[in-house]
Amino acid sequence: MIALLIALSGPAAFQSTEALDQLVERFAGAPIGAEGGARAAVDKRLKLAACDTPQLSWRSPAEDAVVIRCQGPQQWRVFVAINTLPKAAPTSVAAAPAPVAAKPELVIRRGDPVMLEAGAAGFSITREGLAMADAAVGGRVLVKTDDKRPPVAAIALSPGRARLPGFGD
Repeated sequence: MIALLIALSGPAAFQSTEALDQLVERFAGAPIGAEGGARAAVDKRLKLAACDTPQLSWRSPAEDAVVIRCQGPQQWRVFVAINTLPKAAPTSVAAAPAPVAAKPELVIRRGDPVMLEAGAAGFSITREGLAMADAAVGGRVLVKTDDKRPPVAAIALSPGRARLPGFGD
């Protein structure tokens, strides 16, 4: 497999997207465009640093995307969407009534003071703000932190707490 990557990457200092497509196809067990395979090829415009041993894993137990990581000196990560396989229909004869969707409990309401958090390994920062809309846990909420700047989008965590997406996830 490593020999295949080296052969396909050629003398350029960039990772071959065709080699990544082949790795995803082998990992997922289906070709590009097929059920269980990648939705589309890895974008040819990407200029990723060459990687000797890309690591592949599922993004989640739903197996809806493959994560390709390079842990070399120049680390990078690419997500490849997968055409998920349809779930098997229940085999029971009697159709169960559809559950009524419960309205999520709002933990942040418009006008509430919100402690906005951001951070990563080794540091964190907080800032007070004002909620511009209602939100349930995990929902998006706009938080105004400064009268001179537009509100920022955050993810509601609990009453009065929200986190900037992409920091410490």
